[in-house]
Amino acid sequence: MLAYGCPADATDEYIKIGESTTIESLKRFCRAVMEEFVGEYLRSPNSTDVARLLRIGKDRGFPGMLGSLDCMHWKWKNYPTAWARQYAGRSGSPTIILEAVADYDLWIWHAYFGLPCTNNDINVLDASHLFANLAQDIAPPAHYVIQGKEYNIGYYLVDGIYSK
Repeated sequence: MLAYGCPADATDEYIKIGESTTIESLKRFCRAVMEEFVGEYLRSPNSTDVARLLRIGKDRGFPGMLGSLDCMHWKWKNYPTAWARQYAGRSGSPTIILEAVADYDLWIWHAYFGLPCTNNDINVLDASHLFANLAQDIAPPAHYVIQGKEYNIGYYLVDGIYSK
């Protein structure tokens, strides 16, 4: 189901297990991944992490930076045919968009998959809780000064497509 994006009942013909067994196996797999990785990797940064991110950013000439943000567009090879038009990207073929924030160690501490019809970075950002939180001043505190102006909220390094 995860590899091919197929429904549970479709696995019966391919790997010879029933729908209920497939669903139970997927649930157990997801629980195992959560138990193993949620404490260290599948979480937002805590105060210690934020301090480390800010220190690294400052040492590299980017005071207040919490990480690099970008949207990645992946071709969706085994998409459900009925969904093809909803996920059509610029190339015309279905794509899945992932918005992610990574630190210098490549720890991806924020990930958001775009919804149907969100075929560009701006639409993904518009639906992202990361930027909804920033707009409401909900973000890790960070005090820094750039060109004489004080800031109290961290920022994400992005390319030129994103709004200021």
